Amino acid sequence: MIVEATGLRKSYGATEVLSGVDLRVPEGSVHALLGPNGAGKTTTVRILTTLTRPDDGRATIAGYDVLREPAQVRGVISLTGQYAAVDEDQTGRENLVMVGRLMHLGRPAARRRTGDLLERFGLTDAMDRRVKTYSGGMRRRLDLAMSLIARPRVIFLDEPTTGLDPASRSTMWEVIGELVRDGTTILLTTQYLEEADRLADRIVLLDHGRIVATGTADELKTQIGGERIELRFADEVQLLKATGVLDGVADELVLNIPSDGTAAHLHHVLDVLRDNGLQPERVSSHRPTLDDVFLALTA
Repeated sequence: MIVEATGLRKSYGATEVLSGVDLRVPEGSVHALLGPNGAGKTTTVRILTTLTRPDDGRATIAGYDVLREPAQVRGVISLTGQYAAVDEDQTGRENLVMVGRLMHLGRPAARRRTGDLLERFGLTDAMDRRVKTYSGGMRRRLDLAMSLIARPRVIFLDEPTTGLDPASRSTMWEVIGELVRDGTTILLTTQYLEEADRLADRIVLLDHGRIVATGTADELKTQIGGERIELRFADEVQLLKATGVLDGVADELVLNIPSDGTAAHLHHVLDVLRDNGLQPERVSSHRPTLDDVFLALTA
C-alpha cells in the first residue's frame, strides 16, 4: 500500500475532528474521501501531507513516516487545494517554469517539462497569457499541472472541481483519469457524489471524524439495499390487490418490490399482475445511488 494510516486522531480544543481514521490505498488507484462539511476530509489530507500533526495514530506515504520523515514524504507527493495556487501576474508558462526551478530542476529540464505539461493540459495556446485572464477551469488545470512538475507518486486533490462549470469539471475528470492510467495514485476529497462515483476505485465515507462506510461505489450502494421495482397504481383498491399477490412495501399508491435487476424478474412481476387483472399506471426500476448512500449513512 502506498498510503497507509492507522488510528488517526485530531482535536482542536474540545472538538474532536478525527476519531480513529484508518486508510489503505493501493498504488495506481483513486481513493475518494466523501462526506459532509466538517466530516474531517481536509484534516485527514493535511495530516497525510505533513501539514498538520495528528494527536494520535500513524501514517506512511510510500513507506515514509509522515511525522519522522516529512521531507521524504514531501518528495513523493503533491497537493492541490480547493483554490488554485497560481501567480496571476505571471503567464502560465512562467508559473510552471518557476515551480520547476523551485523543485531544483535545471532551466532546460524545467522548460522541457513545462512544454510537456502545457500540451497535456491543453494550455499551449494560452501559455504566454497572464493567468489573471484565465477562466476558472484553466486555472485549475494549470494548478494541477504545477503539482506534476516533479512527477509525484501520490497526488492529493482537495475538492479539485469546486466552483467549476460542468464542462470544466468533465475536463478535469478526464485529466485525472489519464494520470491514473500512467500509474499515479490519487487521493481526492469531494462533496460531488457523481465525481466519486465516476472516478474512485474505492470510496471512504466520513462523518463526524469517523469512517462510517468504505468500499467500491457498487458495494456501498448494496449496503443500503438492492434494486427495486416501483409500481404506481391508480387507486388504493388496485394497490391493496397488488400487495396480496406480490411481496413488497406499499407507500401511498406505490408498491416497492425487491428485484435482482434482471429483465426476467420484471417480466415475471408484470405477468403476475396481468394474471390477476391488475394494470399499474407506471412501472420504473430504481437502483440505489451514492446520493442514497450519503443520505442514509450521514443523516
